[in-house]
Amino acid sequence: MSLTFCFVVYSMLLVTVPVYGLELGASPLMLGVILSSQYLLPFLLAIPLGGVVTRHGGRVTLVVGALVMVVGLLLMQFLPGYYGLIAGQLLIGLAHLQMVLSAQTIISSLATGPRLEGYFGWYSTWLSGGQVVGPLLAGAWIDWAGGVGNLFLVMAALALVSGLVGIGLMGDAARGLRVSGKQTGFRAQASLVRRNTGVQVSIAITVAGMFALGVYSSYLPVYLDSLEMSAMVIGVLVSLRAGTSMVIRPFIPRIIRFSGGRERATILALFTLCAGLACMGIATKAPFIAALSILVGLGGGLTQPLSMVVLAESVGREQRSGALGMRLMANRAVHFVAPLLFGAVLAAGGFAVSFGLSGIVIALVAAVLLRLHSFTQPGTTAHGESDE
Repeated sequence: MSLTFCFVVYSMLLVTVPVYGLELGASPLMLGVILSSQYLLPFLLAIPLGGVVTRHGGRVTLVVGALVMVVGLLLMQFLPGYYGLIAGQLLIGLAHLQMVLSAQTIISSLATGPRLEGYFGWYSTWLSGGQVVGPLLAGAWIDWAGGVGNLFLVMAALALVSGLVGIGLMGDAARGLRVSGKQTGFRAQASLVRRNTGVQVSIAITVAGMFALGVYSSYLPVYLDSLEMSAMVIGVLVSLRAGTSMVIRPFIPRIIRFSGGRERATILALFTLCAGLACMGIATKAPFIAALSILVGLGGGLTQPLSMVVLAESVGREQRSGALGMRLMANRAVHFVAPLLFGAVLAAGGFAVSFGLSGIVIALVAAVLLRLHSFTQPGTTAHGESDE
């Protein structure tokens, strides 16, 4: 529930920040800088934060993350212009990483196999619920107020509620582990990447999925605004992707069985993402854009829970937070780079070329994934040994 409020705020920003940037007169490239700034600190600090979560437990780090998010939103509200916007984005990105890493660490210790697939499916479902509500709230507020106004204050209040809910976590969530830097640091994670197929697969899935969602979330509102659609319609279309992901995620174990295993389900999901994203730039009518958003929602709804499950089952408990941090570092690196690349291509070639090339990137990553070894089975590492 705490992460649901967090993602309501986070997804409200997907509509609010681009609209606010346009109000300030930002160019496409400047807008890319603003949108990418949120992912800079998470890229640099994801692995160290994984060690912090391991040592102190998920509850403390989750609550602290909520408070940092509140500070970032207040900066956006009270420090006008690009300085407040970028400073707030930096803090919010760090806070969001810390809260997500805390929650994923807690859930990954609960089970293995199909049951863990189900847990991550429901976790992702609640997050998608927040992503559905957030853009709708932001779009409705902007339409009602005639601009962003005091919307950042509303988001700060929701972030505070997220922290208060997190205080109630008990059990393993409130306990940390004694680990050394050798188990959680950069060298330990680099070693995992070299020798653990499950980690390699998880990162490949994350890179593809997050590139697609980063481009979609950052620039779809801008594209829709260029088509002169209202803020309310923009909010609905942005929410549609998250709504689709939310609907399918409780059925992830069944979808995997129907597809013939995790590997086939993941490849199918990636090519669905590719199709939805590549065609977005040639769509000019809301129904067509809605259909493509559903494709992106189907692909994204499968890829991210699967990447978490594969990684969680490929490493031991003492390395899990660090490995999840490494996955999130790759996630944020892609989120940082994708808007900048898209903004540069957009300035040169327009939306059709930008979205089309983004779809090709997803297809290339899927091709690389096909060249990796088969996904590790539950309870085994890349070398076939039992996880501790």
